[in-house]
Amino acid sequence: QVQLVESGGGLVQAGGSLRLSCAASGRTFSMYTMGWFRQAPGKEREFVVAISRNGGSAYYADSAKGRFTISRDNGKNTVYLQMNSLKPEDTAVYYCAADSSSLIWRNSYLISHRSYDYWGQGTQVTVSS
Repeated sequence: QVQLVESGGGLVQAGGSLRLSCAASGRTFSMYTMGWFRQAPGKEREFVVAISRNGGSAYYADSAKGRFTISRDNGKNTVYLQMNSLKPEDTAVYYCAADSSSLIWRNSYLISHRSYDYWGQGTQVTVSS
């Protein structure tokens, strides 16, 4: 069983920055592909970014490229999402997710929420204009 706990959300003005964290329980964090998703009111959950088990590879949604950076510290069982140049359309609940059972690193797989078997409770990010 893996527990994921996000933190770092909040209210920020457009153009500002936030850093989200996701702390994972368990001793095999380094074996998980990790992802961030977000869900705005009335919209479906959408993929933001994923990071490989050793942190050497990352795949970003177009909406996140150039503004967001994912990283992980396997020694601390934590994955981070640095978000810069935030826009009002980034307002959403942000979720981290873990794929604990697959070795697949393929874009079509990473962007699907069905590929991840553990989820955090989410953290609210609100960007004001």
